[in-house]
Amino acid sequence: MPDKLNNKNINIKAIAKKALKNDQLLTELLDNLLSTNETIRYNSYKVLFCITEEQPQALYSNWDYFVNFLDSDNTYHKLSAVLLLANLTKVDKNNKFEKVFEQFYGLLNDKSFITAAYVAGASGKIVNAKPKLQARITNKLLSIDKTHHERERKDLVKAYIIEAFEEYFDQIRNKPRIIEFVNKQLNCKSPKTRKSAKEFLNRLNQPKTGD
Repeated sequence: MPDKLNNKNINIKAIAKKALKNDQLLTELLDNLLSTNETIRYNSYKVLFCITEEQPQALYSNWDYFVNFLDSDNTYHKLSAVLLLANLTKVDKNNKFEKVFEQFYGLLNDKSFITAAYVAGASGKIVNAKPKLQARITNKLLSIDKTHHERERKDLVKAYIIEAFEEYFDQIRNKPRIIEFVNKQLNCKSPKTRKSAKEFLNRLNQPKTGD
């Protein structure tokens, strides 16, 4: 299997299906998240991500293993953990996410703004899995300006925040607060965020006060 995982054109779903029936292969994929071979590491992550999307219960017992990556000095390890844990929240019957909430959202202030973007981007999925955390997560996302990132990078992260808000907008009680935040982004420095803000407001038929 290592030879196949070193191939950039592998069949992700086929390997995921095999791993669900083969504990040895599944263990290998988990171990490969630490591989120094980037192709093997990334392919293994993609297979595990596929499993967490299709049959998350199969990897729920590995929750703590993924959490350990949140403290890694390797940004790629953090990004993998963020996305895998976000997928596992939909089967988190033991409320394990609540125990790492501050650690997870502390990554909005990570040394890499890319990590912050991934955390923001995964937030819609997390809220939909855990509606009771909506207000706490929303407050974390709205506090992005308090992070250490440069202005331009904060502005880019806000595109992912807007996308997350759209995923769970119906659950937000104080909608005017969100509309105000999005309107402010119509004049931000990030073209991606300006576009996201405009599309968000258009879909909701909201006036654009930031133009």
